[in-house]
Amino acid sequence: QVQLVESGGGLVQPGGYLRLSCAASGFTFSRTSMMWYRQAPGKEREWVATISSDGGRKNYADSVQGRFTISRDNGKNTMYLQMNSLKPEDTAVYYCKALTFPSWGQGTQVSVSS
Repeated sequence: QVQLVESGGGLVQPGGYLRLSCAASGFTFSRTSMMWYRQAPGKEREWVATISSDGGRKNYADSVQGRFTISRDNGKNTMYLQMNSLKPEDTAVYYCKALTFPSWGQGTQVSVSS
């Protein structure tokens, strides 16, 4: 079955950076577009970024455009989210998702605070 395992979260100061990873299994990763979402306390889950199956097309939410970079390594069945210039409002649990499957991983907590 589809499995998604996020990692790389943590506590960072404003202006800092983190790199999240999403290890995928149970489907043909190299043929599937992938997405990052996040859910802040008390808020609905929101879309962050999408990457096409070959990595050639990337789209970002306005709130992270220019600060976050989505990427993937199809040889490792892994997707990444490089997060720079982090802000307190980026604090959330970050999840990855395959476009064509309903499964979610357990998420990884990102906290931005001084």
